[in-house]
Amino acid sequence: MPVRIDAGADTVHWGYFDAALAPVATIDSGETVTIASVSGPPDVLPGPPFKIPPALPAIHQANTRRMLPGHMLTGPVAVRGARAGQVLQVDIAAIDLAYDWGYTAHRPLAGALPHDFAERGLAHSRLDAERMIGHLPWGMEIPLKPFFGVIGVAPPPAWGTISTLPPRQNGGNLDNKELVAGTTLYLPIFVDGAQFSAGDGHAVQGDGEVCVNAIETGLVGQFRLTVRDDLKLEWPAAETPTHVMTMAFDPDLDDCVVIALRLMLDLIEARAGLTRSQAYMLASLAADLHITQVVNGNKGVHCMLEKKYLKG
Repeated sequence: MPVRIDAGADTVHWGYFDAALAPVATIDSGETVTIASVSGPPDVLPGPPFKIPPALPAIHQANTRRMLPGHMLTGPVAVRGARAGQVLQVDIAAIDLAYDWGYTAHRPLAGALPHDFAERGLAHSRLDAERMIGHLPWGMEIPLKPFFGVIGVAPPPAWGTISTLPPRQNGGNLDNKELVAGTTLYLPIFVDGAQFSAGDGHAVQGDGEVCVNAIETGLVGQFRLTVRDDLKLEWPAAETPTHVMTMAFDPDLDDCVVIALRLMLDLIEARAGLTRSQAYMLASLAADLHITQVVNGNKGVHCMLEKKYLKG
């Protein structure tokens, strides 16, 4: 039977990752799980004609939130046979909108311009799932490219309970707009079972996520989770149909660049058969460094290279 996990008070952990969290479901390696997410604390919910899913106020009332701010994540899902030190391959098979609305906000002392806005701002956008268009409240339309802002596995047990806000080696708040349907994400595994969770649905986001929010919304995703014991990773990586991608997260954006670029040189050496020097020069000619986000404590950089430069 296909496994589907809907968001609810008993399936959502709010604001944190913890290796001690018990899984809400267990699947075999290579199986697909459908995960429905919710998004939005009580103070951002819109009024009519927008529809509020019943699960959202139920989660608010259950008040399972451990860290503020933080994200509502559905899961975790355990994968049989997953062991610490292996890699979880996450094939993102499909992503669908779950809401007819989304919100975007900014607040003082947050975002890329923390001192430029003295008052909070909040906007609700209408989401057209048929046309995949967002109707912004000031009259503009924007194409929707939905993805999950938070995709991650359990952190090392020694880390204890950690906030979902900063992205880390276990993934988490990646906020990487390339992680749409058709992309494959690779995550280092730190605990047996891997303990996969997803949430923080984004209808569309620009690189940087400068005001802290995308169009935040609920999504339904289909993820095929496969344990890879032939790979070793220290940081999350990804692969689109056309590109390979390395990622790095650090409070210093310059350090993110160094980490992501070195990881890309490692990948080029391994998959193109080039020397380190040749890989460095190729990266200068063909690789693109993107600022993933700059607003979550640990900033993010992802480096992308077309697959045509690699072998096989």
